[in-house]
Amino acid sequence: MADLRILIADDHEVFRRGVRGVLEEQPGWQVVGEASNGRLAVEMARELQPDIVVLDISMPELNGLDAIRQILQVSPASEILILTLHDSEQLAEEVLKAGVRAYILKSDAVQDLVAAVSALQRHAPLFTSKIAGMVLEGFLQSAKAPKGTQMATELTSREREIVQLLAEGKSNKEVAATLGISVKTAETHRANVMHKLGLHSTAELVRYALRNRIATE
Repeated sequence: MADLRILIADDHEVFRRGVRGVLEEQPGWQVVGEASNGRLAVEMARELQPDIVVLDISMPELNGLDAIRQILQVSPASEILILTLHDSEQLAEEVLKAGVRAYILKSDAVQDLVAAVSALQRHAPLFTSKIAGMVLEGFLQSAKAPKGTQMATELTSREREIVQLLAEGKSNKEVAATLGISVKTAETHRANVMHKLGLHSTAELVRYALRNRIATE
């Protein structure tokens, strides 16, 4: 029986193989599954109940941020390690709020991947120095911000799923099939999202999704 069971979620097969090779060199560590998109990552987490999920942010069908929230619902004992190219301060803050304890950049994976997984095995946090610095700077800036600053419009988890699927070019019928809802419900969600965000075309929706990293180019 493996001491540590790991699920890898990244849409690049070659990268997944590389991560798997590094992790399985460690005694007692076993990669129990690989997911090529965020929705599959949630399904596999539900089925496998891994100790650790190594997860990219930019993935098709369901982005990493929304996948985090769903994974922690279906497999609450799992720890999540974000391994990504993105070093956005806002993104770092959002994944922390979602319950992530470790966040490293792909450019730092060679020296930090094993250390990050080892930290999560002890339920300890680990962030690369660049990410840690960004999070601290963001905290200091928010402390200086005037009280009562209005937050940007927030979408629900389901609305973010709708936005990503539409931005990826799926029709209302395909969205409905992916999410297991009726076409009418998908159409209603789409209309509500467009109204909430003040958008008037699919092109505007795509730009919003890319700008907010809900979908990737």
